[in-house]
Amino acid sequence: MNNTYTPVAKGLHWLMAVLILGLLALGIYMSDLPLSPQKLELYSWHKWFGVTVFLLLWLRLAWRVTHRPPALPETLSAPMRLTAHAGHAALYLLMLAIPLSGWLMSSAKGFQTVWFGVLPIPDLLGRDRELGDLLQQVHKLLNLLLMLTLAGHVLAALWHHFVLKDDTLRRMR
Repeated sequence: MNNTYTPVAKGLHWLMAVLILGLLALGIYMSDLPLSPQKLELYSWHKWFGVTVFLLLWLRLAWRVTHRPPALPETLSAPMRLTAHAGHAALYLLMLAIPLSGWLMSSAKGFQTVWFGVLPIPDLLGRDRELGDLLQQVHKLLNLLLMLTLAGHVLAALWHHFVLKDDTLRRMR
């Protein structure tokens, strides 16, 4: 079995990493801005790229199902393997839940998403201000969980590379 990811898996990983980090930064920046045309434009961009990440996630999942990832290093203990699998599962669940929570929030708040100003995305809920506010809090909480999970993911990769000196990080470059 090959000990590296396929070029497509690597490309999707790094493309999504850049987009997600950009979405996190944009989300933090725009949330405290006063209401203005610029803020509305930034929200549109945030939603457009959020939908893009959501679509790329489905492509990535399809690729992963049809192209097995390389096995974890044999030197990893059972608890470390379990932690690695749990961390990846958490990342995938959050990459699914966060765009869904944003879509539901936008729907409940009455702001339809029109992907890149061209393709209207149907609302999933009717207008409901209280539900929209609750979903906004859910969206924020999920993003905080994502930031913590990403920090753990990056720290684990660096720990493998610099402390364990194994090929875990090299498999994805």
